Amino acid sequence: MRRGDHDECHGRTVAGVSSSTAAYARDVRVTWWYTASSIVFLHAFAALLWSLAVFVDGSLAALVFNLVGVAGSVASAVLLLVHYRREPLDDGDRDARRPVWPLVAVGVVSAVVMGVSAGSPLLGVGFVAQTLCLVRWRGGVRLRLAVLSIAVIVVVWFIEATRVNPQGYIAVFSLPFFVALLPVLTATSLWWWDIVRELDRARRAEGRLAAAQERLRLAGDLHDLQGHHLQVIALQLELAEKMMGRDPDAAVEQVRAARASVDEARRGTRDLAARFRGVPLPDELANAADLLRAAGLTVDLLVDTAAVDAPADVLGPVVRESTTNVLKHGGGVSASLSLARHEGAWVLVVENDARGASSPVGDGAGLAGIAERVGAVGGTMDATRPGDLFRLTVRVPEGASA
Repeated sequence: MRRGDHDECHGRTVAGVSSSTAAYARDVRVTWWYTASSIVFLHAFAALLWSLAVFVDGSLAALVFNLVGVAGSVASAVLLLVHYRREPLDDGDRDARRPVWPLVAVGVVSAVVMGVSAGSPLLGVGFVAQTLCLVRWRGGVRLRLAVLSIAVIVVVWFIEATRVNPQGYIAVFSLPFFVALLPVLTATSLWWWDIVRELDRARRAEGRLAAAQERLRLAGDLHDLQGHHLQVIALQLELAEKMMGRDPDAAVEQVRAARASVDEARRGTRDLAARFRGVPLPDELANAADLLRAAGLTVDLLVDTAAVDAPADVLGPVVRESTTNVLKHGGGVSASLSLARHEGAWVLVVENDARGASSPVGDGAGLAGIAERVGAVGGTMDATRPGDLFRLTVRVPEGASA
């Protein structure tokens, strides 16, 4: 394969990996937006629903007073969620934390205003608990706070339902129940979000650790390879220097041997670099499927569980070339990739729709290059067009290597 072809294929592989990473990060962001929007919606819905009850049973001044409290409470909740999203996960990293208590104070005052305007202690206590549940507490505090909130809300609810406003509770039971349940739902949602964020951080740390281990392994192999060859070259040149005056012909032979050692070291380094640039075949197929899906195709991927043992140095370029052919010449609707072991050989099948193809599928130097590559290791290639499909079947013996 030419250097330019390799760089292009390697770029497509990196693009596939980057696409997968970006998709995962996008999923984490979507999880946060879903969590935060659900909390804000339930918060605003419960507050405005109670405002509706104030409008029906209370005065205009009480309604205005209540709506001011609702606005302050919702604004406090939104700002607390923004603060929550930006805070570090580690309890020990206190210096990176921003002051949160002014926002909490706004939420608590707004909750008190709502409770006073509606004549309901439960409304005030419920939204005070809701505000406190939006704060990122140290480990274990949130659970105790949620349990305490439930106990206080139940007591206040009982007092209000039996002594303060029994008639109102007979008429509307679901509204106070919704307000009482809101802090618990908020604490649970943020707890799940913390788990997702921790998993995302663990994934990033695992990726950095794997990269560090790979660099250390590469450094160790390179040290062993180059250290051996450089020591041999140094000995050969030292012998050549000592024999230069006594036996020039023998000195020339030592110089030639040193040059041969240099060539051997260069070949070993090139082979080492090629081995570390290699991508396992299951990852290669997954990257190809991601690339085709990014182009708008519906892709089916079927990979044998033992595909990690397949000859990636032979089939990897075939997968990349086939993916390029599908993108260039396919109909742009659907494709499928499969790799399975059958009767002592690895069988790779790539199918795509040929309807509306921009150029005749199966023509050009791409398939000839694939046939030459697999033929060099005793494999076969078959390209057919059953109906509206183009099917490429490559069979390579187990243990084959380029």
